[in-house]
Amino acid sequence: MLAAVALLALGNGIAVASPAKSKRPAVTATAPPPAPPAEPLPPPKIYLFRGAMGPIFSTGMDRLSEKLTQAGFSADVYEFTICRLIGNRAIASYKESPAPIVLIGHSMGGLCSVVISEMAAKENIPISLVIAIDPAHATGDVPLNVERFINIFLSDSVLGGGDVVAVPGFRGHYASYDLKENSRVSHINIEKSDDIHRQIVEMVTQLPRIPPQTQPDAVPLRYLVPADALVELWDSGVRVPVRRGDTLESIAAANRVPLWTLAQSNSLAENAQLTPGQTIIVPRHLTPPEPAAAMATPPPAGRK
Repeated sequence: MLAAVALLALGNGIAVASPAKSKRPAVTATAPPPAPPAEPLPPPKIYLFRGAMGPIFSTGMDRLSEKLTQAGFSADVYEFTICRLIGNRAIASYKESPAPIVLIGHSMGGLCSVVISEMAAKENIPISLVIAIDPAHATGDVPLNVERFINIFLSDSVLGGGDVVAVPGFRGHYASYDLKENSRVSHINIEKSDDIHRQIVEMVTQLPRIPPQTQPDAVPLRYLVPADALVELWDSGVRVPVRRGDTLESIAAANRVPLWTLAQSNSLAENAQLTPGQTIIVPRHLTPPEPAAAMATPPPAGRK
């Protein structure tokens, strides 16, 4: 959730920085090989959870629910205090009529989203997407049945601050965004960003077109986001090989991602020298596979 590298500020504006144009083509993050055409999945069922004193401090969950409903989805908001009750309902609903499950929660609601994922794991039910927004410190690890997990949090938050990790052996898509350097973001407004809401709606819209499976090449992403920027909500990274002449800047430009994301993902300085053959982790979105027929169609005459 671009024509230029996006540094998306939470709040009232969007700061955009365009990287220097690369003098030579750079390698780009390639998507997995196209899968055979598959029937679209049914629309996901979305469960949103407020935190403590949710009707006062988690109103962003209500606004997000309204936007998801306007987009045509079933999206209901609940208090975290009835977490297990709603979890049992979600499991029963899936058994009766399987559909992708999306869990989104703020503060204690983020903890609840992981609790329900654990409940579903015991029933061998997959969870398509979990988004935790500054979840409580006590939030457990992401279980193996979660296909995609995103954590947007403030590591120095007392009310939230849950730096949620995945259990050993996790093969899904994982991305963690620590916004503690952004002084405009607090525990009680982090879930109210219209830009985050927009990206979540776009992500959920794609889910029915994406096969319900994990990707063996998915690389977890963990970012400390610069003070004036919010990175796009990627859900994993991919390793790409370095070619002769490539730099972090040229790879960032080719993949339309901020340079700082490559520096952090690879523990490198932004001006680090690269060696042909080494691999660089690049953030990516999970996108629906291209139809096999479209992939096989040659370009029109006169075009390369």
